[in-house]
Amino acid sequence: MRKIALPWSGPVEAIVYITLALGLIGTINIFSASFVKAAQQLNDPYFYLKKHLQAAAVGVIACAVLARVDYRRLRPFAPLFALGTIALLFAVLQVGLVANGAKRWLKLGIIFQPSEFAKLAALLVTAAFLGPLIDRRRAVTIFSWPAVLTVAMGALVFKQPDMGTAVVIVALSLLLYVLAGLPRRELILLAVAGAGGAVAAAIAAPYRAQRIAAWFDPWAHQQDAGYQIVQSLLAIGSGGLTGAGLGMGASKFYYLPEAHTDFAFAILCQELGFVAAAGVLLMFILFALYGMQIAFRAPDGYGMLLATGATALIVCQAVGNIAMVSGVLPVTGVPLPFISYGGTALMVNLAAIGLLISVGRQAAASRGSAEPKPEPKRLRVTRHHV
Repeated sequence: MRKIALPWSGPVEAIVYITLALGLIGTINIFSASFVKAAQQLNDPYFYLKKHLQAAAVGVIACAVLARVDYRRLRPFAPLFALGTIALLFAVLQVGLVANGAKRWLKLGIIFQPSEFAKLAALLVTAAFLGPLIDRRRAVTIFSWPAVLTVAMGALVFKQPDMGTAVVIVALSLLLYVLAGLPRRELILLAVAGAGGAVAAAIAAPYRAQRIAAWFDPWAHQQDAGYQIVQSLLAIGSGGLTGAGLGMGASKFYYLPEAHTDFAFAILCQELGFVAAAGVLLMFILFALYGMQIAFRAPDGYGMLLATGATALIVCQAVGNIAMVSGVLPVTGVPLPFISYGGTALMVNLAAIGLLISVGRQAAASRGSAEPKPEPKRLRVTRHHV
């Protein structure tokens, strides 16, 4: 039986191809989902497309640089990056730009979203601390300085308010702690504290309680808190097998709020149908498989955690967004990597992929150097008798 010929020879090449495919699909979808709003509100149908391409260019450069650098050289800088991110998050609360009732952006020459950097900072600082503990088989506890920094970042992001991103930041760090061998009693303690915090957050902000009620029965709240999810479900359902055609979806004509950002996947389903949606899902599944393959081959604990975290950062956000858009989870505002519009998010995702590729390259180099070199062939001298 013949094996299926793949266009890549290993997990690193697979990650590159999958990223390129998702990036191309996302670029097309972002333009299709945004040109109506851009044309009517900004008099430039290409406004969001141009911004997206600019962010993609910066992200590709960051990805290429990080991919070529040995990831182990970045470890000493992780705490500084986390502290710098915390400073930016403090600045957001003081002088940040307000949009849709939230203060999430900073304008320092360019407008960017520091909460996206916090995802990468949580990954780097947690992996940098736990990696050596894994290699030395030391005990792990949640009561450590990376957890303090991560909780600080999560709290500052939650204050903006942005509960979805805060959950991603804390959950990503917690995942690495669990992989490093977090004691079960501490894990149970964190689960109880997390459940209590979620209930308190819902009670403290009425709009969150309304979102949860709309999640249980969106059709009963379709004129208020459930409007967005109802319109998303209608967009997904109307796409059928092959969709209405690229650019032909009706939901982006102000029926579906945030059509080019959080709910871009609904527009993809409406215009390109189940076939395209299944293709995107398959790519994220393959990304997870190849990303974990890189993590398993990592030459040390730091590389394993870094690769696992980078993979989880992309895949878990994808799962969360698709579940939100399809009504499986409440609306949280988590974007779909590469498919949703968001310049800072795109740059951070590409930087994370650069780290993943760096681990993969170093793993391949370590495996190559560990293989025994073939012994030189000895010449056999044959005597001829006369």
